[in-house]
Amino acid sequence: MNVDAWLTFVVSYTVLSLVPGPSVLMVVSQALANGPRAAFVSILGELVGGLVIITLSLFGVGAILAASSIGFQVIKWVGVTYMAFLGFSKILSAHTSEATGNKEPAAQNAMPSFHAGFLTALFNPKAIVFYLAFLSQFLDSTRSLFRQLTVVVLSSTVIVASVLSGYGLLAVQARRVFSSDKAHQRFGYVGGGCLLGGSAFMAATR
Repeated sequence: MNVDAWLTFVVSYTVLSLVPGPSVLMVVSQALANGPRAAFVSILGELVGGLVIITLSLFGVGAILAASSIGFQVIKWVGVTYMAFLGFSKILSAHTSEATGNKEPAAQNAMPSFHAGFLTALFNPKAIVFYLAFLSQFLDSTRSLFRQLTVVVLSSTVIVASVLSGYGLLAVQARRVFSSDKAHQRFGYVGGGCLLGGSAFMAATR
């Protein structure tokens, strides 16, 4: 991969990453409902999940999913159901908190946020197929494949981390502007709605 191909990849992938999808909605929901720590832990989960699906794509899983409509649909609907479950759970939690007048706990276990980000990335079969088709456009068969893949993986990780962090920071800032307990409870509803939106987005993809 020469410099021109790399720059084209960076620009193209950045533009594609800026378009809100399930991962962006997941991070925004975590930021609004649970605060900055949850948002950035979910981003870490998204990045690890992204590395897994890139690896799966390179091992040919993307080609298998592209050829098997049943396999594609199974993984897709697992992801849809998972995001919908998280969305309804957040809305129910916000409703319970509002009804009882309880504040959110100051410290929360980070692992659920990590799992949410990781599984959102992992159960997106379109992303696996996309990586298979997209990355192949920028690889040069006459050059070292390992070196090119290293550059692509590092570049894509930095791009995704930057884009998701940007969305997360915007959501965190909104949470800080509206800092009352009542507003934070309302953000629980908004965060749940974002997850339901991500579920609907994933369900609509083919």
